[in-house]
Amino acid sequence: MLHFASNLDPRIQLAFTTQSEGNLALHVNDDPDTVGENRARLEDRIGVRRFSLQFMNQVHSNILHDAELVERSQWNEPPAPTCDALIDASGEVPLAVMVADCLPVLFVGTGGPSGPTVTAAVHAGRRGLLDGILARTVVRLHELGASQIEAVIGPAICGRCYEVPVQMAEESESLRPGIRTTTSWGTDSLDLPASAQQELENLGVQVLQSGACTLEDERFFSYRRSEKSGRLAGLIWRDINADATRRTEKAE
Repeated sequence: MLHFASNLDPRIQLAFTTQSEGNLALHVNDDPDTVGENRARLEDRIGVRRFSLQFMNQVHSNILHDAELVERSQWNEPPAPTCDALIDASGEVPLAVMVADCLPVLFVGTGGPSGPTVTAAVHAGRRGLLDGILARTVVRLHELGASQIEAVIGPAICGRCYEVPVQMAEESESLRPGIRTTTSWGTDSLDLPASAQQELENLGVQVLQSGACTLEDERFFSYRRSEKSGRLAGLIWRDINADATRRTEKAE
């Protein structure tokens, strides 16, 4: 698992799972009990309450959803919201985004020493990226009080590998200049990670790239490698141990 700590609020942890953590998606023809066990082990590992990770029903849209703490004892009740970005105004809800080549983007926003910490988990596939889901997320985080925002772009298919038809490359380039590139074997492709980074930096967001290509790096699931692929998860959560340490330091 790739693990990061927020530079803006060290209590906020960010991570991206590998195949070692197992498939985390219920929609990819896997045994639901096995997926549930994978999710339970993951929650235990990152130190959050069982069934507290908030997943999405992802549909390649630019739809945002405000996350809330939900009490559940099974993963399908209540059902996951249909959206491609989960926004948490409290910074306390553990959020998850699932991918197997698309961009998983995790956001942390802060309003200064006495301001709020807000978080987001975003699924940015080609369609969502072209339709502005990242910019919409940044606007929403600002609306919630964030004056500084950082984003981590997780493992995703890179421009050297994301081959697309010529017409799709031309359409995408017309909507987002600079996204079109070529594969390592010389055909048309799109560079989603680089395009996302450029967009976010233009919006004043601090960006960190994982640098991992899901097709090239077999630690990660990749739909392009196998249509029977599972899904990795991008995770963002608040470390309760860091909260306890901060309270102790203030008391002293």
